[in-house]
Amino acid sequence: MSLTPQESEYLEKNIGRKPNPLEFQIVAAEWSEHCSYKSSKKHLRILPKGGKRVISGPGYDSGVLDVGDGYVVTVHIESHNHPSAVEPYGGAATGVGGVIRDILSAGTRPIAIFDGLRFGNIEKDNHARWLFKNAVRGIADYGNCLGIPTIGGEIEFDECFTNYALVDVAAIGFGKKENLIRNRAEKGDYVVLIGGSTGRDGIGGSQFASDKLEAENRSAVQIPDPFIEKLVIEVILEARNQKCIKAMKDLGGGGLSCAISETADAMGVGIELDLSLVHKREQNMSPSELMVSESQERMLVITDIKKLATLKKICEKFRVPYSVIGRVHTDKMMEVKLNKKTVAKLPSQIVANAPLLDRPSSKPKYLKSIEQVKKPTTPKDLSKTLLEMLSNPNIASKHWVFGQYDHEVGIRTVVKPGGDGSALRLDNGKFLAAKIDGNSKHCYINPREGVIGCFDEACRNIVCTGATPIGMVDHLQFGNPEDPEIFWTFTESVQAITDYAKYFDIPCVGGKVSLYNETDSGPIKPTPLIGVLGLIDKKPLIPKKIENDDVAILVGITKDELGGSEYYEYIHGLIGGKCPVVDMKNSKKTQDAILDVIKRDIVKVAHDCSKGGLGVAISKLCITNEIGCTVSIEKIPSEKLRLDELLFSETHSRFLLVIPPKDEKKVMTLLSKKGISHGMIGKFSGSDISFQEKGKTVTSVRVDKAQEKWLNSLEGLVTHG
Repeated sequence: MSLTPQESEYLEKNIGRKPNPLEFQIVAAEWSEHCSYKSSKKHLRILPKGGKRVISGPGYDSGVLDVGDGYVVTVHIESHNHPSAVEPYGGAATGVGGVIRDILSAGTRPIAIFDGLRFGNIEKDNHARWLFKNAVRGIADYGNCLGIPTIGGEIEFDECFTNYALVDVAAIGFGKKENLIRNRAEKGDYVVLIGGSTGRDGIGGSQFASDKLEAENRSAVQIPDPFIEKLVIEVILEARNQKCIKAMKDLGGGGLSCAISETADAMGVGIELDLSLVHKREQNMSPSELMVSESQERMLVITDIKKLATLKKICEKFRVPYSVIGRVHTDKMMEVKLNKKTVAKLPSQIVANAPLLDRPSSKPKYLKSIEQVKKPTTPKDLSKTLLEMLSNPNIASKHWVFGQYDHEVGIRTVVKPGGDGSALRLDNGKFLAAKIDGNSKHCYINPREGVIGCFDEACRNIVCTGATPIGMVDHLQFGNPEDPEIFWTFTESVQAITDYAKYFDIPCVGGKVSLYNETDSGPIKPTPLIGVLGLIDKKPLIPKKIENDDVAILVGITKDELGGSEYYEYIHGLIGGKCPVVDMKNSKKTQDAILDVIKRDIVKVAHDCSKGGLGVAISKLCITNEIGCTVSIEKIPSEKLRLDELLFSETHSRFLLVIPPKDEKKVMTLLSKKGISHGMIGKFSGSDISFQEKGKTVTSVRVDKAQEKWLNSLEGLVTHG
């Protein structure tokens, strides 16, 4: 645990003396990259954080959005990358626990989880397979034990994640606006630690997550206990109902050091605590161990003298451990005692606010040539290529994953995982859609357009449920920020997200930055993930069974944009080319048009056309409905393209609509009036997925063979190796 020489000098200057070893440890935890955002905070300020529905945005444990009728939803995203790379089960499980407590800290009940996962090449790498299996099991076990549905997510496998894992978990909460915790405190209020006992697990976790992963430091990985978390949730919600909570914070990264300093600083008060009062799991813990332990399932609550007894009774009712560890003062100091003797005393404002850095940045040299690649030749057998694409782990069905999640517990889930976005029923008769998306392959080739594409894809997935996007969270994951080229990709991504969010009027209500994602093999590719929430006023589009003679309408133009595509990388081993570029004006117009068509109740299925391109999008509809489709190549709205480019380009802003034949003309007329490029490209029937050019079949795959490849490939890899 360390500070740079400049940070040590800054600390001494601002407190007017040398810190003692405990004070040094406290500050080192809070000033770690993971907790302080010292490299990124200056750049994150440009993100649009306000909006008509925004009650609170970034800077709090969770963002809060008004969904009308006196109700709010909360959302937050967290990562547990380093811990999951070392101990995937516990790392992923505690990632779920942490983000759930962030939702709880606003005073809302957690109602859903969704995740984004990244691993190495599981077709060739046994270690990547082991990480993947155990991270999924950790998420499933923790969420299932809590009775909170995991409603969706996305997974990507890439060589850049070899010997590593990215585990991003987002959570959604729901509650009444009047019950939100407003975070206030007055002199004499009590500081109460509620939940799991403090042990030596997770010590130095924030610093461990703020450096390149070089050693398997298992002591920095926290131990999950979902059963006590379930009880903590009920304690907090009952205490909220009985007005026992004036302020609250989850004990996450940095443990007590960060929770105490950040709470005191945010409210402009001082907090005095005595470590001898903390309920502990282990004997003879030192003050520094108690202050920086990241033991899980703990909440910090501030209450007053009138409600303290009630709060204690609620904890005792649910048999949840608690300890009254301190009081609130007005001196704005964070004072740590041990058996009434002061062992550390620092201004909370200094501890909670690390000196921010101005990192140098420069455009990566590799970007000058990466788009200039020689196009591969078209495969002779495109039917075989289509089957290979469907068995690609990045495209193949993820039912093995979401089948382990209880995604229906809580009876809110109305659009289930496995499609585009998922949707939840709210108590005010509305519905909330959610989706998370990322694409490190696109972001590597073009950091700006890549992240805009991730944002656009998440929005398209939300639109496919009939929802209007109302807010977003981001998770920005990069390598070492001290490398100017890596830091440039970070700043470029933040600017890109800002531009898209402003244009579409989608406020950023929360997020996370995770840097130093590197191993001895090198840095990960830029991997920003975007989570979008959408609101549906009346009813969501729940996909209906596709039947004979239903028509497929492709909305949007297919372009020569195969850089970073699954086709280039998986089939040809080619990294480079021109990645898809979003025309924001056209995308906005297209999304609005799709929402209008969906609201008219004439669409059976709306499906985003993205990873794997049109060939994969059509195939997935056929596979999941067990019906064939004949597509006329010449009817695809497109630039002049080769057959493989038409099938596998990942151009953005495209949707596949499945329409009953009686409503085809109505939809085509609507889209024409709105000036949206579209074409009726095919009809569903039979048992073959067939692409024809002027009546001649150029690619054809039997639905049952495609289904076998798509459904079994990922599960076969994981269960049989």
